[in-house]
Amino acid sequence: MAVSSASLAPSKKAAASSVGAPAQRSQSSRKGKRAWRKNVDIEPVEEGLEGLRAEERVTGAFLQNKKDEELFQVDVEGDDSIRKTLPKYSERVLTSTKILSERSAVPAVFSRAAASAKPEKRKAVSHEDKSRLLRMSKRLRKGPFNAYVDPNQVGEGSALLELSEAAKKAGEYDVWAEEVPEKPTAKAPKTDNPRSHIALQAVPAPHEGQSYNPPLTAHQQLLRAAHEKEEKRVKNAEETEAAKAKLAKARAVAAAEAAEGVAPGMTVDEPVDGAADEAPATQSSEPLPPKKMPERKTKQQRRKAEKLRAEKRALAEKAARKRMLATVDSAKALRRAISRNLATRERLRAQRQAVLQERLKQGLAGQRIGKHFVPEGEIDVQLGEELSESLRGLKPEGNLFRDRFLNMQQRALIEPHAPNPAKKPRRKTKEYEKHSYKRFDRGF
Repeated sequence: MAVSSASLAPSKKAAASSVGAPAQRSQSSRKGKRAWRKNVDIEPVEEGLEGLRAEERVTGAFLQNKKDEELFQVDVEGDDSIRKTLPKYSERVLTSTKILSERSAVPAVFSRAAASAKPEKRKAVSHEDKSRLLRMSKRLRKGPFNAYVDPNQVGEGSALLELSEAAKKAGEYDVWAEEVPEKPTAKAPKTDNPRSHIALQAVPAPHEGQSYNPPLTAHQQLLRAAHEKEEKRVKNAEETEAAKAKLAKARAVAAAEAAEGVAPGMTVDEPVDGAADEAPATQSSEPLPPKKMPERKTKQQRRKAEKLRAEKRALAEKAARKRMLATVDSAKALRRAISRNLATRERLRAQRQAVLQERLKQGLAGQRIGKHFVPEGEIDVQLGEELSESLRGLKPEGNLFRDRFLNMQQRALIEPHAPNPAKKPRRKTKEYEKHSYKRFDRGF
């Protein structure tokens, strides 16, 4: 068996690049795109890229992108510690030491995110999108008690309901814990306390008309004030009595109507005998006119009515546009009028506040606090014939305890309330019948 020498000759391997990629320069044929790509020599390009990678490992970035201040430094002082860093013995080190001493300036790649890196916020998926994705994937969704839920029937006995706030916060509060959660403190209102504006004295000076020997004008003024107050009280009592009488009369009328079998407020006309006989005759002599039914409109009438409605709408829109243009032209005047109104309201509000503060200085007498009114107090005054000429014949008037109590209410120290006198217990008289009285028919 003959074997050719060409087949026995060892095949010549392609030359490899020093960097690692095959060069294959022995084959000179580059006919076709595949042969060109396979046999092209890229060793200079790879050397340049490897040099850039080495620069990046040593300095952390490409040298061509750095500034001159980062690459060069002018040393004018020197450093004495350089001598200590120089090797004292042979400069030759082990290869393993060289490999281990090389450190790249490029940070290593970690599979996990660093602790300092802020995690990206996930976009919350709405309930509708989640339901839509579940329907698209045709996955069965479990609800409470491991029951499968149909996502198409929400709230129809399918148990697909959101958890309540109590269920979400279950287990967070421990009843037996020693630390009690602090309750939020109530914030005080920003309004001023009326007590800070009251300038009424605890023991005010009495009116000069209350003296045992008062001046004539002061005594007459105090008598007039007491008369007006008593007249006002009598008038209020009369109005209250009139309202009660009117209410009692209305109740009596309603009770009488209810007894007759008629609804309250309903009046029943009682027909006269002659009118009752004439009513059927008039009804029979004059028959009612027949009711005319509305005719169906034609197309022409409908078009005409629609045209009228369109014209009315156009006129209304034109009038509205005209009014709007007029308001736009008078915007400056409206702004000035609004500013004047605001200034007037502010001035009136300041005046009202000043009046209220002036009234508060005299106390809360006569004002309503809550459900009750603060009492004004009685005016202690004596008539002209009751006045004494000396202190020996003076009779005491008024009550000091009542005056101090009313004064504390008027100074907002005690809340006002309706008088509630103590009721005396009613003792019922029990009647007994003696045994001897029962036997009155006996003759002893």
